[in-house]
Amino acid sequence: MTPREIIVSNMEYDCHERIGLNFTTSEAHANDFTGASCDHEIEIKRWEEGPFEYYTDIWGNTWHRTKGMSKGGEVCKPVLADWNDIDSIELPDLDNPRYFQRARSLGMNDHSRFRVGWMPGWPFAICRYMRKMEIYFVDLVLEREHVDRLHDRVTRLLEGVIDRYGEAGMDGVMFCEDLGTQDRLLMGPDMWRDIYRPLYERLADRAHKYGMKVIQHSCGYNWDLLDDLCESGIDCLQFDQPLVYDLPALARKLRKHRVGLFSPCDIQQVLPTGDRTLIEYETERLAKTFRGGFVAKNYGDLHGIGVEPEWDRWAYEVFLRVGT
Repeated sequence: MTPREIIVSNMEYDCHERIGLNFTTSEAHANDFTGASCDHEIEIKRWEEGPFEYYTDIWGNTWHRTKGMSKGGEVCKPVLADWNDIDSIELPDLDNPRYFQRARSLGMNDHSRFRVGWMPGWPFAICRYMRKMEIYFVDLVLEREHVDRLHDRVTRLLEGVIDRYGEAGMDGVMFCEDLGTQDRLLMGPDMWRDIYRPLYERLADRAHKYGMKVIQHSCGYNWDLLDDLCESGIDCLQFDQPLVYDLPALARKLRKHRVGLFSPCDIQQVLPTGDRTLIEYETERLAKTFRGGFVAKNYGDLHGIGVEPEWDRWAYEVFLRVGT
């Protein structure tokens, strides 16, 4: 099987050859993936004030973070501070065909690896920052008409991005949308089903029209939505903290839906301990529990979670030994 076929088969929970591999820390590491993003021409501004770094994003929000810490941060100035401005806000032209030259090149020339197109977000992940998180959650209850209008505008733009990847011949799209805290969802399941499931179905259907897989990264405990996510069209779930779940129960659920798991060794309860015995044990348990529907990966910000490269290498070596 080619690397691409390995990934597709694992995402369908039907791979009998080996686990998928997505390790990007070194050219010597195994990687069944290649990918492209929307290479937009939007200027990102950065500046520093005291211990903080400030920067803008492609949507017009301003973020800040403590220098030398994690890569992310928090929105301090949302682009849509007043609903009266909803019609005057100009969304970025992320569906411009000019921004997808690399995707088209991969589609034409790289037929061995799984070609993934990185999405600039998903409706909940994007819109909650455009309003600022704590305000947006109130809006979901008190400003539903405005929220729906914003969601529709963003979703139409994302459909255009998916079209560009599909036209380029990519094998899948991946987006990040965190839905949970450590032990529960960020909102009730009924609210998610009412507001967001139709948007998920709309976007996943768009990708499936081109034969592309849909991969979702989501932190937190999403158990109460897993059936909905799978049924709405998600083909593979990327969890960095798999141990917030009962692993055998999660494996049974994903196997039932023919949805794969895409995960590193747990980045919260295992890797940061630096305990080699624990890291090797939990990595092996993860690979064996989800064998047939598993893609292993590294975590991209080891410094941000206090992990030494050597600790991560222990996990990598176990994934190779057990999974291949």
